[in-house]
Amino acid sequence: MKILVFGAKSYDIESFKKELPSYPDIELQYTDSILTPMTAPLASGYDGVCAFVNDNLSAMTLEILSGVGVQLILMRCAGFDVVNVEYAKKLSMTITRVPAYSPEAIAEHAMGLALTANRRIHRGYNRVRENDFSLVGLVGETLYGKTAGIIGTGRIGAALCRICKGFGMTVLGSDPYPNQTLVDEEHVIDEYVSNEELFARADLISLHAFLNDESYHMINDDSISHMKDGVIFINTGRGGLVDTHALIRGILSGKIGAAGLDVYEEENPNVYRDRTDEIFNSPTAQLCSFPNVVITSHQAFFTKEALAQIAHTTLANAQAYATNKDFIEHSIVC
Repeated sequence: MKILVFGAKSYDIESFKKELPSYPDIELQYTDSILTPMTAPLASGYDGVCAFVNDNLSAMTLEILSGVGVQLILMRCAGFDVVNVEYAKKLSMTITRVPAYSPEAIAEHAMGLALTANRRIHRGYNRVRENDFSLVGLVGETLYGKTAGIIGTGRIGAALCRICKGFGMTVLGSDPYPNQTLVDEEHVIDEYVSNEELFARADLISLHAFLNDESYHMINDDSISHMKDGVIFINTGRGGLVDTHALIRGILSGKIGAAGLDVYEEENPNVYRDRTDEIFNSPTAQLCSFPNVVITSHQAFFTKEALAQIAHTTLANAQAYATNKDFIEHSIVC
C-alpha cells in the first residue's frame, strides 16, 4: 500500500520511519507541499494520502484525489474541520484521524502559555538578554487561590483541570457532555457550569472545545464583556472559536489582562512556514505587538511522545483499511 504524506517535515519523517518496521506492507513517500487542489495530482498512483491541520481538503481537493484513484485520507491530527466530510461521503472515501495523542502535552503547553503571558516571562527574558534588569511592566497575578474555567473537558481539558488543581485553583468546567468522574472521583473539577457563569467567575479561561457551527466565535464581544477584568485567556483549541477582532478589542480595553494563543483564525498561511522576510499588516501582527500576548505556531502537541503516537495510529489505520480490520477506536471519520 502506497501513501503520500503531504506537508512532511523532518520530524514527521523521523517519527514515521521509527514506526514503519512494524508495518512492512505500507510504503510512505513524502512531500513538503501542502495538500491543495493544485497539489492533489501529486497523489496519482497512490492508494492514500496523509494530511495535517493546515491542508486543504475542500470538495475540489477531494474530487481531484478521487479522480486519481485515492480513496483513503489519513489525518495525522485529531481535528478534521478542514475536511469536507459530507462530500467525502458522496465520493465513498474513507477518512481517519488520530483521536488522541498526548493530551497532557497540549494541556502543559496551555499552562505554559498562561504562565508566560501572565508573568510576562517572554519580556523578562528579552530584557535580561539586553542587560535590562528592571521589573516595570512585568507584574502578574498569582494563580494559587484563583478560579480556572476550562471550556471542553475531554482528554485535553481534563488534563489541564488536573494541572490547575495542582496549582491550588478552584476549577470550573463547561461541556455539553459533563464528565462527572472528574467531579466525583478525581475531584479535579469543583463544578460544571454554563459558559456564561464560567465567563463571569473565572480568572483564567482556557478553550478545549470542538469547532463547529455552534462553537464558532464563541468568544466574541458579548462573551468577553461578561468576563472578569484582567482575565487570563488561553486558546490551544481551534482558531475559529475566537473572533480575533473582538479579542483585540478586549485586550485594548483591559478586559483581557493576558492572552496565550497557539491557534488563531488566520493561522493557515503561517503554520509551519518561515515568513521572516515578509511584512505583515494583519490582526496577528497586531496581537504580536501587545506586551501581554504570547503566540506560538500550533505547537502545543509537539512532543516526542505525541509524534510517536501520531505515527503509530496513522499507520495502524492505514493497515486496518488495507486488511479490512477494525480501525483504532474513535479514529474513523467516514
